[in-house]
Order: sequence, then structure tokens, then C-alpha cells
Amino acid sequence: MRRTTPFALTAAALLLAGCGSQEGTGSSDKVSAPPRGGTQTPSPGRSAGDCTGQAELTAADHGRTVCVTEGGEVRLTLDGTKARPWKPVTASGGGLEAVNAGFVLQPGDATAAYRAVAAGTVRLTSSRPLCAQPTAPGQVSCKGIEEWTVTVRVE
Repeated sequence: MRRTTPFALTAAALLLAGCGSQEGTGSSDKVSAPPRGGTQTPSPGRSAGDCTGQAELTAADHGRTVCVTEGGEVRLTLDGTKARPWKPVTASGGGLEAVNAGFVLQPGDATAAYRAVAAGTVRLTSSRPLCAQPTAPGQVSCKGIEEWTVTVRVE
């Protein structure tokens, strides 16, 4: 029978503790970033009384539903890269009117701003490549797309 030394047990514990502790790689690095500007984004399922006057959205808000009061604003910034740029944000539905979002300073970023002008529901969408396109012949290419969607209720 083999006897386990304290050193072997310690080494095994450290090895196991390190497994799975690596945070965000690839496309999810920026997805977990908190919203900018300190404005709280409403969580899904809030009632009409919980609508906010301003919502600031990021890639981390993908799949959420937010509620904004008439006269309020929705601003969003999707941080991309030159190799993995976000497409311009599109809005479908009624209730939001596009306003000047300012300048996009980083290649690959997408920004948009809207004023809530009437009750309704709007779907905001964008997408970008899951991986960078090859820069030299013979490199592997991926065809995956990362989607971003947020539903905005105006009440």
C-alpha cells in the first residue's frame, strides 16, 4: 500500500483549486463588463412602476428586457475590436426615436442613443464575428456570429 505525503495532498488540492478559475476568454471578455456611467439597468420582469428614466446598456445586457418611461433615454455602447467589430445597432418596433449618440472613438465599437417618445416595444439588435478573420493565407476561419439583442418597453 502506498502512503500519501502531505506534499502530494497539498499539490493535488492546489491543482484542483486552479481548475476552472480562469475568467473570461475570447468573446466573453467584454461581455461581463458592468454598465458604464453607474446607471442601473432595470432587471427583466419589472412592473410599469419600476420603469427608469434612463438606461445604459452594454454587451452584458444581451437578452434582457428593460423598461423606460416616456421622455427617458436609452444609450448603449458595445465594445468591439478592429478584428471583431459590432455592426451598427438596429431598432425595430415603435416607441423610441434615434438621437445623436456622439462619436465612436474605438474601431469596432457600436454606440446608439434613443429617446422614448411613445408607449411601445422596441427590439435593439447587433452582431459581430465570433473570431477574428484570418490575416494570412492558410489560416483557419470561423463563420460564427455573436448576436446581441435587448427588448425595450416604453411606458
